[in-house]
Amino acid sequence: MFTGMRGIASVPTYVVMQPTTLCNLDCAYCYLPLRSTDRKMPVAVAAAVAGPVNAWAAAGRFSVVWHGGEPLAAGREHLAKLLAPFDPAVEHHVQTNATLIDDRWCEFFAEHEIRVSVSVDGPRERNAERVTRGGGLSYDRIMRGVEALRRHGIGFSALCVVGRPEPGLATELYDYFLDLGCDVLGINIEELEGVNARSNARDPAAVAAFWSELVGAWRRRPSIHVREVEWSLRYASAVLDGTADDVLPRQLDPIPTIGYDGSVVLLSPELAGFSDPRYADFTSGNVLSTPLPEIITGAMSGTPWVAEFLAGVEACRATCPYFGFCGGAHAANRYFEHGRFDGTETDHCRNSKMRLLEGVLDHARDHEPA
Repeated sequence: MFTGMRGIASVPTYVVMQPTTLCNLDCAYCYLPLRSTDRKMPVAVAAAVAGPVNAWAAAGRFSVVWHGGEPLAAGREHLAKLLAPFDPAVEHHVQTNATLIDDRWCEFFAEHEIRVSVSVDGPRERNAERVTRGGGLSYDRIMRGVEALRRHGIGFSALCVVGRPEPGLATELYDYFLDLGCDVLGINIEELEGVNARSNARDPAAVAAFWSELVGAWRRRPSIHVREVEWSLRYASAVLDGTADDVLPRQLDPIPTIGYDGSVVLLSPELAGFSDPRYADFTSGNVLSTPLPEIITGAMSGTPWVAEFLAGVEACRATCPYFGFCGGAHAANRYFEHGRFDGTETDHCRNSKMRLLEGVLDHARDHEPA
């Protein structure tokens, strides 16, 4: 029987790096607190992270995810300097709004073997909240960036935010992204977190129906990977073959997020840049003064909110029938929805885990062989 996670793993599977806080867009649902300021990561921060990352990559696959702000707003020259300390074995990924991508950026991606993920919410009319700082629509600029990627033969994944699930939307989105040419699609139901204070409470039946419809659209033309569908099917398969206890890792991935200044927030990148009278700035250290492995191993005893979060994970395990699928509510969602870390169920859980699994199972039930 699965007896649960034993705290935080000492070695992560990837790190998140913030090359700049600046973003050239001002999306209505964005959670980032400093996106209107340009605070660039010093090369010394990247060098401090590269030491342990290179060692981890030598032992097995390891990724660095460049996330912002808008990472490309740091500029090619500066980003190249940040990449330089990392060994070739390290995989680099960038999450971008694509509005700055041109031929020179595509050459940069190819030279540095950077894997690209584009943030876009579907057809033009679905991107009304992805606006420029002047309030203009960004869709045409996003498409110019995507066209540049296609022109250079650079594969890319896509990340889509859904505000309000409604009938027909899942099919529309799947068909759109299929035509867009992405390899992998991830869908996030809008979350209440960071500076986005809009409620994410949604009608349970509508959300489950959205996920069920998405499975149906994927089954008709299973030409791209859909992150959430594959998560669910992998878990359902494990339940059927008696290996469900092996789906979740035995320890939580620490997911170190390295802020522009070298500060380290664990477990939830969305907490970076925020502070609270009770939890201070949520950081567990700074790589300019403490090696990243020491920050990770010391977090359980040295960062009070981490211990509170782990207590919340145990509460989820004891009370939630979906725990084997999701592993407990995410730290940032607990904090931004409940104001603390030892709560359990969140609206994010309901929308993106519970209703997801239910929607997949609903589709399977409704499409049983005759």
